[in-house]
Amino acid sequence: MDNFEDVRSILVETLGIGERGAALARESVLLGDIPEFDSMAVVSVITALEEEFGFIVDDDEISAETFETLGTLSDFVTRKLAA
Repeated sequence: MDNFEDVRSILVETLGIGERGAALARESVLLGDIPEFDSMAVVSVITALEEEFGFIVDDDEISAETFETLGTLSDFVTRKLAA
């Protein structure tokens, strides 16, 4: 199951980036490329993902690699849902 579109929607809504979100692809870099995506935004995105998908993200699961691209974040959600 690919959750890419759902994850992108959550990211766009949480960051408030509006129409710019339509250009986000699996390979879109998140950290460093989206000015709104700072450390506080990471927390907000994690909370939104937890609420939407009904899982808990442990502190030790949060890494720069998880948030490197939209694809890696989507893959993380897929793995959490499969666990």
